[in-house]
Amino acid sequence: MHYTLNQLQIFLKTVQTQSVTKASEELHLTQPAVSIQLRNFQEQFDIPLTEVIGRKIYITDFGREIAKAAEIIIQQMQSINYKTMAYKGQLTGRLKISVVSTGKYVMPYFLSQFMQQHPGIELQMDVTNKQKVVESLENNEVDFALVSILPKNLAIEKIDLLENKLFLVGNTIEKIETQAHLKDFFENRSLIFREKGSGTRQTMEKFIEKNKISVLKKMELTSNEAVKQAVLAGLGYSIMPLIGIRNELTYNELQIIPVDELPIVTNWSLIWLKGKNHAPVSLAFLEYLQKEKSEIAHEKFSWHEKY
Repeated sequence: MHYTLNQLQIFLKTVQTQSVTKASEELHLTQPAVSIQLRNFQEQFDIPLTEVIGRKIYITDFGREIAKAAEIIIQQMQSINYKTMAYKGQLTGRLKISVVSTGKYVMPYFLSQFMQQHPGIELQMDVTNKQKVVESLENNEVDFALVSILPKNLAIEKIDLLENKLFLVGNTIEKIETQAHLKDFFENRSLIFREKGSGTRQTMEKFIEKNKISVLKKMELTSNEAVKQAVLAGLGYSIMPLIGIRNELTYNELQIIPVDELPIVTNWSLIWLKGKNHAPVSLAFLEYLQKEKSEIAHEKFSWHEKY
């Protein structure tokens, strides 16, 4: 047999995602390239690794056994790389972070220089909603999580990185320059929500309950980007994190609706389980943030301060 490490990685990712399309996206390859490598890999076995029924790919029992072996080989390869870099005095290992969806506008800036300083570190960052982020942290599947609302009933430690400001936002077709009264504002206007489990959704619901706001027309969408596009299209208004709408404000595509009760201010916090035994990579990242977080926040997010 003459299969390559690349073929093992492609086959393992296909098994993990149960999809050639998703595997190609995660590996940053074209779908035809993945399909060709899978075919070349299969040709080296007399027993089928996969079955295609309709348009869905299924992994055979034999294929799953091969995937387990492939995972061990790839882990050993990574171990060799880590040991080689460590022998040269470089910090090595994997840094695993789970980030709430809007946090994708924040976390990369606090990672960039650290990753450049330590090329031997492999980053694994999952971007999802708050509920799944907290679950991955609680199950100790990640080193850190980035949230804007601290989880209840979970013993954690944290480092605050940046203020998170949420404003009532609409498109610029209807100009609203005078102070709006929230209780009257939504009598004939729609309010767009994120999905249940989202931190922004939880913040909005607490705000609405606290201020006894009656919303007659509601819409629910499953990502911050989807909410933004709906607001831009004029489908309604939403309470949105400032961090995700910088360009739209700059180009006068969205406007902040002036109301006394807003903005809502929380913090973007990097959290971890209390008492967690950090690996050297995680400890190095925490030390880096303690020293550099204020400078990064000022350099990359000074625009944030004028709102």
